[in-house]
Amino acid sequence: MKQNWIYPLMIVIASSSYGILSTIVKVAMQHGFTSAEAITSQYLFGFFLALILFIATQRTLPKVSKSGAFMLIFAGTLTAITGIVYGQSLNYLPASLAVVMLFQFTWIGLLIDCILKKRFPSRIEVISLIFLLGGTIFAAGILDVDLSQIPWQGWALGFAAAFSFAAFLQVNSYPVKGITTIGRTFILSIVSLAVVSIFLSPEILWNGQLSAGLWKFGLALGLFGIILPILLFSIAAPKVGGGLVSILSAMELPVAITVSVIVLKENLTILQVFGILLVLIGMTLPPYFASKKLKI
Repeated sequence: MKQNWIYPLMIVIASSSYGILSTIVKVAMQHGFTSAEAITSQYLFGFFLALILFIATQRTLPKVSKSGAFMLIFAGTLTAITGIVYGQSLNYLPASLAVVMLFQFTWIGLLIDCILKKRFPSRIEVISLIFLLGGTIFAAGILDVDLSQIPWQGWALGFAAAFSFAAFLQVNSYPVKGITTIGRTFILSIVSLAVVSIFLSPEILWNGQLSAGLWKFGLALGLFGIILPILLFSIAAPKVGGGLVSILSAMELPVAITVSVIVLKENLTILQVFGILLVLIGMTLPPYFASKKLKI
């Protein structure tokens, strides 16, 4: 019975680590760094941390099939695109609405999983999504946002971020033969850094920002935004399945709000607390009923 919860717990921890990132970026900006510099440092230090792990444990590149290599390149590309597109959406959307748009990955991920596996969503999955979407609206404070002035670019970029993250979760739910978890993390870090370097100039390597203190934020972002989530997703996602991964990953929102309240001293309203509770209920329902079914 206990083992049934290990892999879902890994997904929750991985998504929680993503929830910390927004606060780290905000703190970096308070210290005079731009969001682009913070995001670039995330992938740069994520690569170096993955490289250290790889050298310490393997040292030789794995041999994978062409389909496996394509899967790894695709996953790494999606990792980078999600960060880039979500960052761009903040130029057009209020932070609260950007969060709500990103969290459309819950139903998008479930939809992709149903299409790929040629199935209909279960009743408990639909009920869970209702809780998650309702909770997201309350928790993000979107009820106070004027939607009439939002440009179409904001909606498009927000939806693109949700779709790319949902696709990333789905791709990571498929194992690649011939490669270890650390090897997978290393390759994904290489690909994601390469993609980010194309769209966000890696000028932090020569503009002196790293030595000015950016390295501290890059190290934290690399650990919680690259190493920890990719390692845990790579281990647990194939065991859990793409549909449930999308639902459990909703833990990112309550963690993001909680950390921002603790670190940034942001206000927390009763409606936000209610929304967080709805999200927690929604993400708990599928594994709870699955464990009951297994127990019976």
